Amino acid sequence: MPVPIYLYTLLPSVKNNKLHIALVGNPNSGKSSLFNCLTGLNQQVGNFPGVTVDKKTGSTALSDTANAEVIDLPGTYSLYPRRMDEWVSYKVLLNQDKDIKADVLVVVADASNLKRNLLFCTQIIDLKVPVVIALTMMDMAKRKGIKIDIGSLERELGVPVIPVNPRKNKGIVQLKKAVEQTAQHLYQSPVRDFIDNKALAENAIDEVKKQLPQLSDYAAIHYLINHESFDLNEVMQKQIEEIEEKNNFNPTKTQAEEILQRYSRIRHIMQQAVSEPDPLQKSLFTERLDDILLHRVWGYVILLGVLFLLFQSVFLLAQFPMDWIDMGFAKLSHALSTSLPDNRWTDLLINGVIAGLGGILVFVPQIMILFGLITLLEDTGYMARISFLSDRLMRSVGLNGKSVMPMISGFACAVPAIMSARNIENRKERLLTILITPLMSCSARLPVYTILIGLVIPKTYLFGFLGVQGLVMMGLYLLGLVMALIVSYVAKWFIKINEKSFFILELPTYRSPRWGNVLPTMISKARIFVMDAGKVIMVISLILWALCSFGPGNKMQQVSRQYEQSLSMPGADSSQLAKDYKTAKLESSYAGILGKTIEPAIKPLGYDWKIGIALITSFAAREVFVGTMATIYSVGDEDDGSLLLKEKMKAAVKPDGTPVFNLASGLSLMIFYVFAMQCMSTLAVVKRETKSWKWPVIQLVYMTGLAYLMSLLVYQLFK
Repeated sequence: MPVPIYLYTLLPSVKNNKLHIALVGNPNSGKSSLFNCLTGLNQQVGNFPGVTVDKKTGSTALSDTANAEVIDLPGTYSLYPRRMDEWVSYKVLLNQDKDIKADVLVVVADASNLKRNLLFCTQIIDLKVPVVIALTMMDMAKRKGIKIDIGSLERELGVPVIPVNPRKNKGIVQLKKAVEQTAQHLYQSPVRDFIDNKALAENAIDEVKKQLPQLSDYAAIHYLINHESFDLNEVMQKQIEEIEEKNNFNPTKTQAEEILQRYSRIRHIMQQAVSEPDPLQKSLFTERLDDILLHRVWGYVILLGVLFLLFQSVFLLAQFPMDWIDMGFAKLSHALSTSLPDNRWTDLLINGVIAGLGGILVFVPQIMILFGLITLLEDTGYMARISFLSDRLMRSVGLNGKSVMPMISGFACAVPAIMSARNIENRKERLLTILITPLMSCSARLPVYTILIGLVIPKTYLFGFLGVQGLVMMGLYLLGLVMALIVSYVAKWFIKINEKSFFILELPTYRSPRWGNVLPTMISKARIFVMDAGKVIMVISLILWALCSFGPGNKMQQVSRQYEQSLSMPGADSSQLAKDYKTAKLESSYAGILGKTIEPAIKPLGYDWKIGIALITSFAAREVFVGTMATIYSVGDEDDGSLLLKEKMKAAVKPDGTPVFNLASGLSLMIFYVFAMQCMSTLAVVKRETKSWKWPVIQLVYMTGLAYLMSLLVYQLFK
């Protein structure tokens, strides 16, 4: 019998004492927990080539003489992939991934749901690759009254079976030893297949193995079924296709027969090695809790309460670190401005580089807190219940239940919310979720809403206790949510991705969260944002600085000369002149000229050129609107307070003497900020997640167009 090709990749690794281990298993089997236990903080998170699926790798020491590189492959239920993430795992297991060659596979199996997990385990065993089975959830199995004879299970499967508890670090030493011994061939792959694979398509398998003698019988079946998706030359593709036709190979029938035979053998193993309690036993804690949390009425009430607490927690917990970051960068900018010479390079450093860096890092607290809380919800098992409860509403507009968390998270910040859409397997539903999530009113819109509502909405109360300003604020948030659902319903007819959506959801048992997983997840997500999206944010920040700092011809020099002349006049108010100078420079800059240029287009919305500049500069971040208004209207330092800014904005008038900010223009501007895509951070993340500039551009165009039309409608109705 020829030596399997997998062993060829193994030998150099052993020699160099650097093994490559792949963790595989069903979703919710404890795989990620085991990965975190093995690697700790020695982790890197990237993407598998060509797809937006998290690629988590890390390093661990197996012994004093052997180190290992560990990769956590996406969870999958069987070797018949349907989703994009399942194809990633499948190609690694079938040795079709050029970058990932695993020396040993650690198959993670849930002891409390062993029958289902053994299907995937036995399929991998029949590939004839080095395998170790890590049996997790032993404590859960014990609580269910399930007893497993590990020795008997090992004999039946023919591979090492190691019980582990990553939460308590139990069995990890034994697992590492088994992995090292398997790599050294002290454990051999079973000679006999788990089932008689050759009998499923004997002639076809023999002919494929003549062409590819390194394959096992079971691997040959998969080459017959999925060879079109494998990296094979044209001659080999044609030969396998001819073998299929010659032998009338039926992939559906073969798959069905295989699954039936495997479960027949698995039932035998369960009788030999597993003792289970009477199924009529009273319901467990999880089932009793689900009676409440999945109730037709109370389930939704509790869901709204949980989402409200999540939303508020991200706001409240992130507020202080975000303020500290803002203050830190403000003090750094002030210190540099007083210690460095007043020239263009200093301006670039302070208003370009440091401002851009601050714009990146200020999002980090929200990203870390949001993903930390989501990790806790996932660990407890409630995240799956959120998806289950919201599936009906989401499906009616082209989404599914898993879309609700990114959408709700978008109320805090669209950047981490879009990143969290990765757990949506269906490509069309994931893309729709990404496209509509920025319509949720994020926290960056809050300063804009606050100042505009204070400007144009009277501080009155309905029925003596319902504040009109508060109701308008709530209405803005609800408007974004409703429009997101409408846009999704319309867009689903235009996005031509023919991928069937199966909302098959396993409801895991409730358990206490793994607190040790929270910090690595938070750090990982923050690192992804800073290193990937942060690069784009920094570049655009520098471009905006240049637009605001430079102007055509000698316009800027003329403004400077006028300022110097005014400053030399006796009795000149240097403070007021400095403010006027900043305003004049901004008006003469490329950004100011751009504001004047777009004024005819935004005039029907009730805006003047100054608001136009604010719309342009707030593309960096929506909350920049307030700072831009402060500069344009020559309001003093931020220490003067927002009230002074409101008074100055209220006093602003157009050339015809009418106020710039009245009810019509104020509502129009609020509506514009509800719908407009004015966040380069979000565009950068959308580009990263979709691997293309196509979708960020589409998002920018449709949201800007929607904002323009809705603002125009509101202004014309209220003016």
